[in-house]
Amino acid sequence: MAESKEHKKEDVIEIPVGKYLSKMGKNPWIISTVVLAIALVVVLIIFMKGGGATTTSVSSGEAGQNLVSFVNGLGQGNAVLVSSEKEGALYKVTVKYNGQDVPVFVTLDGKYMVPQPVPLSSDGATPQDDQPVQQDIPKSDKPVVELFVMSYCPYGTQMEKGILPVLSLMKDKINFTLRYTHFTLHGEKEDTENFRQLCIRQEQGAKFLPYIQCTLNSTDIYNPGNVTQCMKNLGIDSKKVDSCIATKAQSYYDVDSELSQGYGVQGSPTLVINGVQSQSGRSPAAVLGAVCAAFNNAPAECNSQLPTETPSAGFGFNKGSSSDAAAINCGF
Repeated sequence: MAESKEHKKEDVIEIPVGKYLSKMGKNPWIISTVVLAIALVVVLIIFMKGGGATTTSVSSGEAGQNLVSFVNGLGQGNAVLVSSEKEGALYKVTVKYNGQDVPVFVTLDGKYMVPQPVPLSSDGATPQDDQPVQQDIPKSDKPVVELFVMSYCPYGTQMEKGILPVLSLMKDKINFTLRYTHFTLHGEKEDTENFRQLCIRQEQGAKFLPYIQCTLNSTDIYNPGNVTQCMKNLGIDSKKVDSCIATKAQSYYDVDSELSQGYGVQGSPTLVINGVQSQSGRSPAAVLGAVCAAFNNAPAECNSQLPTETPSAGFGFNKGSSSDAAAINCGF
């Protein structure tokens, strides 16, 4: 799907709904997610502009019912209250919306929704906290690790930077595959690069991760010349890749797409370990911890010390190398 925007310094929140509509036939779950996301953003704008000061608290149950009533009033789906509990200065309310459990934060007066609060104190957890949060990941002798990304998503490439040192350390002690989400959001260039990477992965596998490393090193991967140079430096047969893109790549992608949908992937990156999504941080140390927690008997490599710093988003390994990362959408 194409995504071409001019980012202006205006007090405007742009919701990229149009680019999702063409995918709705194949991915009907997008409808409910987008509708709820729009509702959350609109109310957040009201909250930000209206002050949102809390004067009188309501019970957690009342806050939850207020949320359910509001969502159902949109007429675009049915919301059912799953749970509501106080978390800090907000209520964390989980609703089942068109088959999906959606966590939302509500102010204590029950009047405003906040999609995802961001802690301002240094001791608060952040969306990319380096302490992995496991969700009952099954254990095995040789964990199956799958990372789902979009090739041009800056957060996908961020996670790739985080996991590459882990792969170098663990080698064949885990069964790893870099896979691609069942939707793309960054235009034809991303579709082409996804197919290119799939062809290298499937047909010139020994050169696949070195190719990923090479493209990540570039701060201007949007220049096709850099892709060509990486392939040349690594001895990748470009003619074989071109032929694969034309004849086989779609079938390779269909396999990843089916898995992505089966796991319920909704964004890039999504880390799946032994068939279950893992909420890992993106530093090498955090990824190592998530992977090692999935062993029946963790190998000695799990005692290794890897960097705890979260890599920069986007291409290039310097902080701030992808200046437009925050403006790029990578999921729902």
